[in-house]
Amino acid sequence: MKTPFIAVAASLIGCVFLPQTTSVYNADCHVQEQHMTLELQQIASFGRCANQGCAALLVAAGAVTASSAVVSGSIVVGGNVVYWLERRGNCAR
Repeated sequence: MKTPFIAVAASLIGCVFLPQTTSVYNADCHVQEQHMTLELQQIASFGRCANQGCAALLVAAGAVTASSAVVSGSIVVGGNVVYWLERRGNCAR
């Protein structure tokens, strides 16, 4: 049980979730449509650590990754709602 947790934690070390916006031209409505997604970005990796120091780093890295997922996920959901409303207002089919 401990090994899968360590593998997941190690893969997320120094990672944050960032909102990314993509644009696509909709020829039917003659508008530029935008859509937001979450991208996982690695910002650092930990080299050597031992015992309690390693555990503390893993906990801190996990907290940062989880926090960035919540904040960035909220931004993505809000942004996609705004883009959806904008698309409905600009394209009356």
